[in-house]
Amino acid sequence: MRLYVTGSTRNSERAIVNVRRICEAHLQGRYDLEVVDISQHPELAEGEQIIAAPTLVKKLPLPLRRFIGDMSHTENILLGLDLRKAGDRATTDEGH
Repeated sequence: MRLYVTGSTRNSERAIVNVRRICEAHLQGRYDLEVVDISQHPELAEGEQIIAAPTLVKKLPLPLRRFIGDMSHTENILLGLDLRKAGDRATTDEGH
């Protein structure tokens, strides 16, 4: 996976933390995450047709997925990464 960010903005920092947290919790040892600062490597963003940042791109396994924003909507990310099925709910410690 590749996470495109723009410098050290609040959204960029939040996206990095959120993606790493999701990956460690659900893909521990089974993922490769590259963080690309598009202000320093605009050619990489151009090649991927990145029009907004932060953007997370998952190429493999197929299908290709793109997520835009600070990656704080964990459930949407998990669904998009095929780590949770629609209708599944996260377990809580509230005894439900």
